[in-house]
Amino acid sequence: MPNLSKQLKVPRLDPNFFILDENKTNLNRFNIMSENHPVNILATGNQGCGKSTLVRQFANIYQRPLATFQIGLLLESGQLFGQQRLKSGETYYQEFLFPKAIQTPGCVIHLEEINRSESPHALNELFSVLSEDRSIWIDELGVIDVAPGVIFFATMNEGEEFSGTDMLDAALKDRFYRIHLDYLPYDVEKQVLIRKTGLEEIKTEQVLNLVNKIRNNKELEISVSIRHSLMISELVALGASLREALIYSLQISKDTLESLLLSVHIETGETEAELDKYGLYLPLK
Repeated sequence: MPNLSKQLKVPRLDPNFFILDENKTNLNRFNIMSENHPVNILATGNQGCGKSTLVRQFANIYQRPLATFQIGLLLESGQLFGQQRLKSGETYYQEFLFPKAIQTPGCVIHLEEINRSESPHALNELFSVLSEDRSIWIDELGVIDVAPGVIFFATMNEGEEFSGTDMLDAALKDRFYRIHLDYLPYDVEKQVLIRKTGLEEIKTEQVLNLVNKIRNNKELEISVSIRHSLMISELVALGASLREALIYSLQISKDTLESLLLSVHIETGETEAELDKYGLYLPLK
């Protein structure tokens, strides 16, 4: 059987990913901290605001291999480590990537949608690998120790609108540092849209004016993530009208759409000081 840990790779850099400078500084601290012991970080925030991208960029900037695990696929305890399989009428234990990854020095372990598992018991083994001991016994594998320098990132969406999610166990949540991502300021998001889609500035401003009008209207109850604004901008950059781009990117009624299109101007209220808090997530000098 091939050594699965050798398949782990450092992800690509996204040169257009912006985060708060404060978050950038603390991520650097976590990286230094991991030289002494493994670290756990919980990334929360609005849907589509870059939580998973943050994990990938952290791994790239510090040149760490990345392993991502979909927690929503877990049905029972122990499933992260391996499973009994049947072959030629005989059962055998197949070891999965997770134990290999956590034994890989410096690896970034991404526990995606950690509050979406099919059963709360499916996360029981995580208590051991995230605790101070960083060790667990698996009958089929023996003692598994978390390797030096490993960093665990957990990401999740919070709120009643996300079906299949649960409140994260308090004892498990207590094991993490926390980073919260929010919508980018107007001018920063504008830069992201221009740089990633090539949309001209005037049309980018029209997109953002509409997007922020929707975000600021509490009665609409429509979430327009940065991912959505990128989708809209990409369509407009390829010749679609704003109306077409909104129709194909958002679940929005025709009446609501037409009323929003009556005005594309909006005051952001952002100050230069607020915008200065953001910077590209590139390596610290």
